[in-house]
Amino acid sequence: MDVLGTVKSFTTDNRLIIRCQNLPDLGDRAFDSQGQMIGPVKKVFGPVSAPYASVSPAPGYKLAGLKGSTIYYRGNKQNAKAKRRHRRD
Repeated sequence: MDVLGTVKSFTTDNRLIIRCQNLPDLGDRAFDSQGQMIGPVKKVFGPVSAPYASVSPAPGYKLAGLKGSTIYYRGNKQNAKAKRRHRRD
């Protein structure tokens, strides 16, 4: 797992706003320091030099005490065939 960043705040609809150290892809899963899955990355926004990510927590996940903590992420594995691009001349 890689470091995603630090929790800065929460939105009114209980999403986490994270200041990113590494840029995640949409849909990457976010984890807390104990390795428990928080939820997927829903949006990446802000300036290119200092992006933010919005993470939507899974139902039943307790958000208390997460402000200021480090969040980790693991990317979705893509099928190698989906990555290929066939160009025809």
